Amino acid sequence: MKCYGETLSSRLILGSAQYPSPAILQQAIRASGTDLVTVSLRRENAHGSGAGFWDLIRETGVRILPNTAGCHSAREAVTTAQMAREVFGTDWIKLEVIGHADTLQPDIFELVEAARILGAEGFKVFPYTTDDLGVGERLLAAGCEVLMPWGAPIGSGRGLMTPDGLRAMRAHFPGVPLVVDAGIGRPSDAAAAMELGMDAVLLNTAVAKAGDPVQMARAMAMAVEAGRLGHLADPMEPRDMAVPSTPVMGLAELDLAEQR
Repeated sequence: MKCYGETLSSRLILGSAQYPSPAILQQAIRASGTDLVTVSLRRENAHGSGAGFWDLIRETGVRILPNTAGCHSAREAVTTAQMAREVFGTDWIKLEVIGHADTLQPDIFELVEAARILGAEGFKVFPYTTDDLGVGERLLAAGCEVLMPWGAPIGSGRGLMTPDGLRAMRAHFPGVPLVVDAGIGRPSDAAAAMELGMDAVLLNTAVAKAGDPVQMARAMAMAVEAGRLGHLADPMEPRDMAVPSTPVMGLAELDLAEQR
């Protein structure tokens, strides 16, 4: 997948929060095969453990995608992004501007404004958004080259709430990298997103909170690959009626009259 002129070898982007231990996080990153991991500036600085956490991520050799998790206004998100650029030394930023406390749905108005400001400052913005086509157009006009529509509320594990909406985005933005961000709970959800033609999947909780995060990370990687291959293979469309897979022509016929 190409993003902002650079190629990512993996179509799975992994979050770094809520893992049972730093060691398991590191193992999960390696098992997933990802080369892009999201990191919250708040997590980096929490409890004075930032330097150790940063070193742990860096040891895996992956690229860091800082995010503005927890921000509720364009101003707050822009300030957080500017701080993240200083801390992590990258102009890539996952832009989150939350508008609803229960659903963690993006505030699309503040999101577009923050994207416009950050784009003007040279940031490469990865916006967490909805599947609204109008919002997508405004984000692209603000300078975004990637769109990250949600599958379902963050951390819900509900899969794809509106597959038709994602399908419409794929048709409306044929040349734009689309990454399903949030809501993925099972490998089948990740595969389903990729079968719709999405370019990648970003997930965190599904792996971090699994009974075995390392195994789940490996499973998600395989599901993303399977879904991508399935999409490229042009799968058959569903049918209303049964169609025999074995042809009738050539079947043996019994002459009942001769048997009597």
